[in-house]
Order: sequence, then structure tokens, then C-alpha cells
Amino acid sequence: MEEGAHCTAERGLLEAVSRITMFSTTASPDEEQNQPKAEISCQVSKENPEKDGLQDSSASLSPNSSMTTKELQEYWRNEKSQCIQVKLLFEIPSTRIVEHHLSKYVMYKIIILQTGSFDSNKSVIERRYSDFEKLHRNLLEDFSEELEDVSFPKKALTGNFTEEIINERKLAFKDYLRRLYSMKYIRRSKKFIDFLTKPELQEAYSCLRGGHYTKALEILLEVIGLQERLTRGNPVSIVPTLCAIVVCHKDLDNPASAFEYGEKALSRLRVHNSHRYYIPLLEAMITLAYELGKDFLSLQEKLEEWKAKKDPVRVFSLKELAVREYVQ
Repeated sequence: MEEGAHCTAERGLLEAVSRITMFSTTASPDEEQNQPKAEISCQVSKENPEKDGLQDSSASLSPNSSMTTKELQEYWRNEKSQCIQVKLLFEIPSTRIVEHHLSKYVMYKIIILQTGSFDSNKSVIERRYSDFEKLHRNLLEDFSEELEDVSFPKKALTGNFTEEIINERKLAFKDYLRRLYSMKYIRRSKKFIDFLTKPELQEAYSCLRGGHYTKALEILLEVIGLQERLTRGNPVSIVPTLCAIVVCHKDLDNPASAFEYGEKALSRLRVHNSHRYYIPLLEAMITLAYELGKDFLSLQEKLEEWKAKKDPVRVFSLKELAVREYVQ
């Protein structure tokens, strides 16, 4: 009974692929303009698309006849997951005063978690007043109208380290982050995402360049969860982080884990084979698949297919690309 239902579902899926393929090959240019496109999109019309720092990948993706049944199933699954809005909650439960040489400042502990369900993968970061101040100044360059009614705690000349001032700022910064996240164009902007992830990524890549792979991996695994939540509409943007994780696992002699994260990165590059990480990632995955006794021929075919279409160029290895990230 179950086997029959499975076959029926698969036939239905293949028929859907056939209809999509037939439509794309038979519709005339005039007809195409009047017919709905065979793709799923979670976007709504944007009043100011130029302000959206991250383009929604669903606008550029569509299923095609070259996909296998498994790939098509994964495509629709990814599309469906992108339609689910992820809401984040910001908490600032504690602070600590840092005294470093001649400077003294307050670090605010920020906990970021997903609402609506128990979140075991909450992210924890620390930022100081000057970090918030820089974020606000940068956002005003692009979103001055949106921030007209958003208040930012002013800097006090004295009393910055009193319990009263610190508690006031804890509440103010919590509300500030909540207000920023409530505005779509701001929460998708590179400046907002960088505020929440860039310091940790810089530290991770510095560790990677220094050969401290265990520490780099620890930080990257912390950051990747937050990146995935913040960049739901642009999954390609986390490919560099996924590839850095592959490099760390590979150099720590964890080929199975390296292959696992490599598959995640490749799935995000399926229709972006001109991406700078695509070929280095394919080459690394071929080596890993061979080492693990997995099928590497399909990966080799994709590599040869790409090489046949492109002029020979100098391609960096995956590790060479990774160590170039966040170089100051």
C-alpha cells in the first residue's frame, strides 16, 4: 500500500516536471508574457527594491528539466522552507565592564533566539556602545527615513559605568534591535547582518589563517546558525562560511563532516555555477568523495562540463579562497 502511494507520488512529481518542461519549450514569447511563470516565489512587491541589501534568491531560481527527481524534490523543499518567516528575539540579560590598558568600556551580552518554538541553537554575542553607535551611523546613510522615529541612547559625559545607566542602556539596546529587525529592508541589509556576525567571522578567519582550525571551527559553527536565520532569502551568502567549515574539518582529518558541509554549500550553488566558490568546492568534494568511497563521478562530470564551457583560468583551491576572506 505504502509502495503504491510512493509510486503514485513520484509519478505525480515527474508529470509536474514534464508540464514545466513542455511549457518552457512550447510557449511563444507573446504567450510567455501573459502566462504565470512556473516557479515559487515568497516575495511581495517592493516599494523600494534598491534598499534591500540582500536579493531574494527565489527570484532567480526555477526548476528545470535537467534536474533529477531527487534534486527536484530538494529544490521544492528548499523553496518551501524559504517561505517560512523566521522571527528572532533579542535579549540583553547581562553586561561586563572591560578595562584594557587606558580604555574602559561596557560589553553587552546579546542573546538571539528564534521565537515560536524551543530554540536550542541560540546565538550569543557581545557588543559595546561604540559598536551600536557605528551601526546606527551606518544605517542612517541608507535608511534615514525609516529611522526617524527610532531613538538611540545618547552618550553620557559622566556616569557611563553606573548601574542605573547600564540598565537603562540594556533596555534601550534591546528595544533598538527589536525595532531594526521589525523593518524588512534593514534586517536584510548587509550593515545590520555584519553588525551581528562580522566580528566573530573576522576572529574565525584569523584563527584559520593561523592554523588554529579547532578554534576557527568552533566559532564558525556558532556563527553559521545565526547567518542562516538572518539570510533566509539569500542562501548563497553563507557559502563562504560553509566552505570555511569544510576547510577546517578537512585539515582536522574529519572528511565525513567536511563532505557533509560541502554538500550543504553545493546545494546552494546548484544554479550559481559561476560563483567563485563553485569550482574550488567541486574539486574539494571530488577528493573527499574518493577518500570516503562515495560516488565522485557525478561531481567529476559537473567539473568537466564547467571546464568545457569556460576558458581555462587560474582557480584557487578552497583553502586559498577561505584564507583570503576578511583580510584587513
